[in-house]
Amino acid sequence: MPTIHQTIVRPHVTEKSSLAYQERGEYHFEVHPDANKAAIKQAVEQLFGVHVAGVWTSNQRGKTRRVGKTSGRRANWKKAIVTLREGDRIESFGFEG
Repeated sequence: MPTIHQTIVRPHVTEKSSLAYQERGEYHFEVHPDANKAAIKQAVEQLFGVHVAGVWTSNQRGKTRRVGKTSGRRANWKKAIVTLREGDRIESFGFEG
């Protein structure tokens, strides 16, 4: 099982994820492929000092990409959507400002 710092790879900041944060308070993360919901919840609570209300996960398949004659494939990755308890927020996330 990955450690706490290996569980959360990075925040996944896109237009869709920042809109979800503004409307519903959801935070999107790229997480380790072997991480389960309990490990993700524990890692977010310890790293950011907040209380997690729910975790949703999905496995994203890598796309096939082509440049000229050469074709390749992006890596598969796992996404986690985390909602926090009412009144909690992650200050240094990147959505604000």
